[in-house]
Amino acid sequence: MIQHSLKLFSGSSCPELARNIAKYLKIPVSEMILTRFACGEVYARPIESVRGCDVYVVQTTTHRVNEDLMELFVMLDAMKRSFAAKIHVVMPYYAYSRQDRVAMPREPISAKLVADLISAAGSDHVITMNLHSDQEQGFFDYPVDNLTAGKIFADYFRSKKLRDLVVVSPDAGGAKKANVFADLIGADLAIMHKSRPRHNVAEIKQIIGHVAGKTCIVYDDMIDTAGTVCETMEALKRFKANKEVYLAATHAVFSQPAIERLKKACFHEVVVTDTVPLKKDDCFSGLKVLSVAPLLAKIIMNVHDAKPISKLSE
Repeated sequence: MIQHSLKLFSGSSCPELARNIAKYLKIPVSEMILTRFACGEVYARPIESVRGCDVYVVQTTTHRVNEDLMELFVMLDAMKRSFAAKIHVVMPYYAYSRQDRVAMPREPISAKLVADLISAAGSDHVITMNLHSDQEQGFFDYPVDNLTAGKIFADYFRSKKLRDLVVVSPDAGGAKKANVFADLIGADLAIMHKSRPRHNVAEIKQIIGHVAGKTCIVYDDMIDTAGTVCETMEALKRFKANKEVYLAATHAVFSQPAIERLKKACFHEVVVTDTVPLKKDDCFSGLKVLSVAPLLAKIIMNVHDAKPISKLSE
């Protein structure tokens, strides 16, 4: 079996994460010219040859989501036309993931559209984290590694040695993942029953499980406007949970007015990962950021060495 050389490239959305991944891999981030024409068009070209190499392109999505995606497409096309042996997309936060089904007449399935565009641009493999629904892996006709940050959060919370723990899922849709996390840390599970009268608005009517007097960890895949998790916090207060409530979420999207809401909610601690890079203005007292770089580096190395990743990706 021929072992192709491994090269890691970074888009402009997450250079720090790419550098941290490269540090664990003990390789440099390969140089790339990544600029804009005067009209705003994206230009990308790897400086060194990638012919016959296994190329990993790290590009997450931020508030400039469409710009990040277009940049990714152009980078992938440059790699494809430069005869890279395999092109792997490392996209910790997958854009348009929530638009994964037709919920109302005439709606698009935009997550599938993005998958098609990534594929057409030249990708052979995608590594991502906490897709909105696991079935989205089927939008691609080649392997997708959908990782979870559960073990990262579990190691962190186990180190705190908290007692009488209950993991709280803000809705029924996240109950399965919350249950897996609860098992990892040996906690009970509670599930909020919510309704959405309109986009980005959540109302919680009931709770399944016992939270009175318990230390709760609200566990979700992302924090967007923070409406759901803050409503969950209010519900926990009504149901007399311990005042020490933690919030853990993989993707810190933090769309406005998330920061203001989280500050007012007074979570004991808000624990997120760096799948989405945070600006200085996004940081506040009680925010803890855990890095996914070690996990992504291990996944990349195992994929490159043709070793199993199932134990790493659970």
